[in-house]
Amino acid sequence: MAGKNGAIKLVAGNSNPALAIAIAKYLNTELTKAVVRRFADMEIFVEIQENVRGSDMFVIQSTSFPTNDHLMELLIITDALRRSSARRITAVIPYFGYARQDRKPGPRTPISAKLVANLITRAGADRVMTLDLHAGQIQGFFDIPTDNLYASPMMVRDVKERFDTSKLIIVSPDVGGVARARGLAKRINAPLAIVDKRRERAGESEVMNVIGEVDGHACILIDDIIDSGGTIVNAADALLEKGATEVYAYITHGVLSGGAVTRITGSNLKELVITDSIQSTEAVRGARNIRVLSVAELIGEAIGRTAHEESVSSLFD
Repeated sequence: MAGKNGAIKLVAGNSNPALAIAIAKYLNTELTKAVVRRFADMEIFVEIQENVRGSDMFVIQSTSFPTNDHLMELLIITDALRRSSARRITAVIPYFGYARQDRKPGPRTPISAKLVANLITRAGADRVMTLDLHAGQIQGFFDIPTDNLYASPMMVRDVKERFDTSKLIIVSPDVGGVARARGLAKRINAPLAIVDKRRERAGESEVMNVIGEVDGHACILIDDIIDSGGTIVNAADALLEKGATEVYAYITHGVLSGGAVTRITGSNLKELVITDSIQSTEAVRGARNIRVLSVAELIGEAIGRTAHEESVSSLFD
């Protein structure tokens, strides 16, 4: 398969091989043969086992758990490709780890998202492709072209297929996610509500205030990341207390650390829908109320358009 910048080739690290294979299948190509393994002391070794000279390379690697290992794999693969004379290297990062550290929350703290952006650039990436960044301004941390893809059109399609949208209300689980929730609500012509969390005094439990009329509606919570699951579970309880008939959640990145899966399966949440930007664990695959949507087609189409110098933003018009 050829683009305008040489033959299109995909190479994957160990973070999400199932997604990489699905993307390659969509593009009707094979993954480039490569070895990404550990020495006895867990030092990472990479060997590209095909000729990639003059190729348009796409490195598919989420920087998910274990975050630092997968980040180092991405950097070392990129360096290996640069030293193998690849014409162009695009880091395809479905889930961008460290994205939540996009600002200084207090004195003497790092902006780790900027540091990671610098590392990826210095390793030799010519451009970056990612999905639903936690904060849009992270695109500005890179001094190379950066495409931030959106899962919302795919989620909108799924919602329309499964729900009567006239009885839905879209809900942001916190004030910071209002813009994201509003965008999806506009696409399906549904009203918007917000769950406002606040702790009145130190040491007291958080109070969930629901802004908007949810009584008698099915609610869909929208967010970019679910980690421990506490916010979503508590938001679902607050919505049901205000008269919501049932609560669903559509969230792009299922980090689901610690006891999150147990928390979700034991909650009042009717269903949690996540994407495969992070490879699902056995616990996620076996959960009664967690469903996974694949982003392989979306990322594959974006890779194809990038390789042929076509518009990527028109995917979301």
